[in-house]
Amino acid sequence: MNQKLINFNKSLRTKKIPEIKVGDIVRVHRKIKEGDKERVQVFKGLVIAIKGKQSSSPTITVRRVSAGIGIEMIFPIYSPVIEKIELLRHSKVRRSKLYYMRKRFGKAAKMKAIELSEEEASFYDKIQEEDKKDEKKDAKQDAKQDKQADEKTESVKEEKK
Repeated sequence: MNQKLINFNKSLRTKKIPEIKVGDIVRVHRKIKEGDKERVQVFKGLVIAIKGKQSSSPTITVRRVSAGIGIEMIFPIYSPVIEKIELLRHSKVRRSKLYYMRKRFGKAAKMKAIELSEEEASFYDKIQEEDKKDEKKDAKQDAKQDKQADEKTESVKEEKK
């Protein structure tokens, strides 16, 4: 029964997300809606906790220090609000939760870095290529929509004359 539940939860996951571990430095791209506009905000920091790894909606807690103040955000990984997660670096850790990092700052908060494997590097290269293709398609669609909007405004101006 338990294995059926795990398989079901895995089937609900829709996005390709890198294998994130505690101690990784990640860059999370999150969509933010302000009025009728939508933009992407990037949050870069250290993954200090992962909860619900086998559930359909796991979350990661990402911590960074900005202007001397520690900021932590909890991100549901498979939420539609999360556009993408980039893995920048692994760190050598021996615990599953790094809550002790809250008390550390400066040199004491430095962690030993581990290089990305060839598989991970190629995974990120593929994702970046796909993102570039998507951006080109979006740019073409935007240009097409702008052209159509210009044609509509011109036709409205001609009708007024």
